[in-house]
Amino acid sequence: MKKSSLTSNSPRQRRIVIAITGATGACYGVRCLELLQDQPEVETHLVISPAGWLNIQHELARSRDEIRALADTVHAFKDIGSTLASGSFPIDAMVVAPCSMRSLASIAHGLADNLITRAADVTLKERRKLVLVVRETPFNLAHLRNMTAATEMGAVVFPPLPAFYFHPQNVQELIDHSVLRILAHAGVELPAPEWQGLAEAAKNPSPNLSES
Repeated sequence: MKKSSLTSNSPRQRRIVIAITGATGACYGVRCLELLQDQPEVETHLVISPAGWLNIQHELARSRDEIRALADTVHAFKDIGSTLASGSFPIDAMVVAPCSMRSLASIAHGLADNLITRAADVTLKERRKLVLVVRETPFNLAHLRNMTAATEMGAVVFPPLPAFYFHPQNVQELIDHSVLRILAHAGVELPAPEWQGLAEAAKNPSPNLSES
């Protein structure tokens, strides 16, 4: 584990739950964990669905042990007796990245049928921050209604749409930009590119863009 436990007389570390479900985009949840490793004031809790593990292997070719080592605490997907299943266990935010449409539907309708959806349900009922990094396109009406329901309950629906105003040079920069904004919504502010407006951008044009 990356950090030692705090003593009982010390302030509690901020707790962030990272959940990874079966939608494409496992890189977003894993990158959240990697960036949070460098934040000693943050304690991370990880839950991964069976389909989430399949996508980690397929998309990232990384082992379970390697991914588990990125978190302070790892919880079993079906462990409804976990600390995360109770509102009496304080967390500061939960990020579901990526969030499949099935998980979104379960959260929107309060099914709480596994630890990810139960922890999300607890996060909502305790009025804590919940960020849903939804992955699907195009959206059908059920998807849109479920996103509306989750938003009305207080969740932040965050499709990881790529931004190009900072002139990214590779896929990793696109991933990092989305992840930094995701973590900001979860209450963890890390240095990130900021849009300064067209006037400022014109003073410092990107050398990588060809003239038209």
